[in-house]
Amino acid sequence: MNSARIIDPGPGGGPSPRRVWYTSYGSNMYLERLACYLVGGRPPGAAREYPGCRDRRMPAASVPVELPGAVYFATESPVWGGGRAFYDPGAAGRVLARAHLVSAGQFADIAAQEMYREPGVDLDLSDVLARGRAVLGAGRYETLVCAGQLDGLPVLTFTAPWGIEEVAWVPPSAAYARFLCLGLLEAGAWDAETVAAYVASRPGAAGHWTERAVGELIHGPGAGGPVV
Repeated sequence: MNSARIIDPGPGGGPSPRRVWYTSYGSNMYLERLACYLVGGRPPGAAREYPGCRDRRMPAASVPVELPGAVYFATESPVWGGGRAFYDPGAAGRVLARAHLVSAGQFADIAAQEMYREPGVDLDLSDVLARGRAVLGAGRYETLVCAGQLDGLPVLTFTAPWGIEEVAWVPPSAAYARFLCLGLLEAGAWDAETVAAYVASRPGAAGHWTERAVGELIHGPGAGGPVV
């Protein structure tokens, strides 16, 4: 298996980088799912079709990474049902994630679609690169985070403006949890047992999904289920 890449501290890439590492910790870790944001389409199990990016190329590279902080599930997704994944960089722990090398414009268009907006407007990344965090609005994925740099380019993601302890946790749906598992496995740094244990232990999933049930999701779209 490939080892997860180490994230170096600092923004990297200058004030206006042409390329960035869009780092997903949720369903976009899985390339088939990410493709719906890039080229347009509806992923299996989702209730929404995505228009895609202006630049419809797939990532130039996708690598497994580990970030400081914690992932948790909260709010209610109209696309999947159940909780969505969010990232709290200030929480204790480690996050298994996948960094996709995309253009700055593609990153902006992916972020827009996450907020149910039309893509097409570039983001000003100067604040997030200078400070490590930039709140663009009150929306669920309108807070940009720069977790560091990889190969001299910024590692960027987006999350909610609140912290892990400031919102009620909500269990994820089977379809959503399965995409997280498939993305982590596809990254090539973690085996199925590690992935199942990780997803089942995230706040929101813990106590509702067992490690065994999450493991069954990996082997079939309808297998497994939450603990009642």
